[in-house]
Amino acid sequence: MGLSLFKEEQLGRQRARGGRLVRLHSAGRYTVGDRHLVSTSLSTSHRLRSLSALPAAFAFVLVVALNALAACAQTATLSPGIPDWLQKIPPRTWASDVTANTLNNLHREGSFLRYRVHIVDAKSDRVREVIESRDGNVARLILFNGKPLTPEQDKAERDRLTAMLSDPSGFAKHARGDDSGKKIADQLIHLMPEAMNYTYVPGQPQTGHNPAVTEIVIDFEPNPKFHPPTTTAESLTGLRGRTWIDPQSRQIVRMEGTIFKGINFGWGMLAHIYPGGKLVYEQSDAGNGRWVYSKFVERISVRALMVKSLNISTDVDASDFKSIPSMSYQEAIQLLLSTPLPTK
Repeated sequence: MGLSLFKEEQLGRQRARGGRLVRLHSAGRYTVGDRHLVSTSLSTSHRLRSLSALPAAFAFVLVVALNALAACAQTATLSPGIPDWLQKIPPRTWASDVTANTLNNLHREGSFLRYRVHIVDAKSDRVREVIESRDGNVARLILFNGKPLTPEQDKAERDRLTAMLSDPSGFAKHARGDDSGKKIADQLIHLMPEAMNYTYVPGQPQTGHNPAVTEIVIDFEPNPKFHPPTTTAESLTGLRGRTWIDPQSRQIVRMEGTIFKGINFGWGMLAHIYPGGKLVYEQSDAGNGRWVYSKFVERISVRALMVKSLNISTDVDASDFKSIPSMSYQEAIQLLLSTPLPTK
């Protein structure tokens, strides 16, 4: 659910720069007015599609990594403060169920939601209404910087969505990009058994999100013997943290990650993520057994292409989940356009 939205937020939005309209594209180029410029070589963009737009790509890769990190654990560590019954279960026992559920979350079919996403970053505070269609997600801006949209902002959103109605090939391209992201997620999930070492947390501190459930709490850190086979897999070498698992559903409840050492992409020539970054990821049950992300917090510093350093601070909260029937992306757009905007 969240991957497509992050990509749409970061890769598909328009910005005003120097009085000229700038549109970012996912193929490593951007448009200033009516001119098309290349920001990276096509070969680099093709090889690293998930890293072609910074800082969006790092959010995408790290969200995927965090969504997967609780997927596998290796050996149980006997330790004071851990219940006897839990010490008898190797952490790997949880791995197969959590892995399967994580993959199911990414590829869930036949279940569709409507919800709101509140995104706060250095540029703005915005709320979007999102509808999952069988063709892909569509979204409409409904609040900006805590206020209702101005007539000009509303018109811009309506024009954007209306244009999508008559451009099914463009929307299909967007949907294919989301499928590409899911493939990357699959690859990272399958790497978890060898990429990370896991241990039970003494005392098993709880999140308190559901007092009726005792969560399983596991710490993770990179396996020093792991050698990343791909560029995106390098993102796993500098992360460590803690994850909370719902023992009944075998789903991730919360995950906290820390970038404890620098992470290089392409030996640091493409990008470098500085140590000290923090990430938080939470999931919740949206109904009918459908678990989706409900919170994502990102605080990282990135140097892009050995030139520019960026401090990224993003808070994302998803809420008001409602199950909806299957519909085409055109029907989803029409439904968004027909829904009155908030007035306050």
